[in-house]
Parts: sequence; structure tokens; C-alpha cells
Amino acid sequence: MNTASKHQRIYAIVRKIPPGSVATYGDVATLAGLPGHARLVGYALHALPEFTDVPWQRIINAKGGISLGRAYPGGELHQRHLLEAEGIAFDANGKIDLKRFRWQPV
Repeated sequence: MNTASKHQRIYAIVRKIPPGSVATYGDVATLAGLPGHARLVGYALHALPEFTDVPWQRIINAKGGISLGRAYPGGELHQRHLLEAEGIAFDANGKIDLKRFRWQPV
């Protein structure tokens, strides 16, 4: 399987995450049939064009936080605002309660 097809599998999973829910990079990798490739999910999301229908903001790290290193300055704050607009709450340490907001596909 080539990189482009792996990215498409990742995007298909991310598109299924409903508003108000999040998944970790590892969750997406596993659901895309790529267990152990959480970093590939990050690369795939980084490769998205600016105006995309893939809800990239719903992917967070395993600690419930927003990963740093966005393509542009302030990207982390933008992601947080998008998530808050969907009703996702952050605690005082900037973390999301995964027990409450983690997407559980049926």
C-alpha cells in the first residue's frame, strides 16, 4: 500500500468523527488498519490542503492535548477554538477529558 492510499484511509476515518468528539492519532491509525502508526496520521493531517472537508481539528494526542508544531503560528489556538465551538471543553491544563469526549465508533 502506498503513502497516498494510507492517507486516504486515514482521512476516511477522520471524516467519520462527529462534531463534539475527538480521537487520538493512535485511535485513527488503528481504525485505519495501520496500528502503531500514529505518527503517520500526523503526517497525513499535515499534508491536508488549507480548505479541506477533513475535520483535522478533532485529532489530539494520547494525553488529551493538542499537539504542537502546526504548519503556521497560532495553529494550536485555532484548533482549540474550533473544538470549543463544537462543545468540547478543556481543563485548566489545556487537556480534553478523553473519557467524556473520545469518539467510540460503533
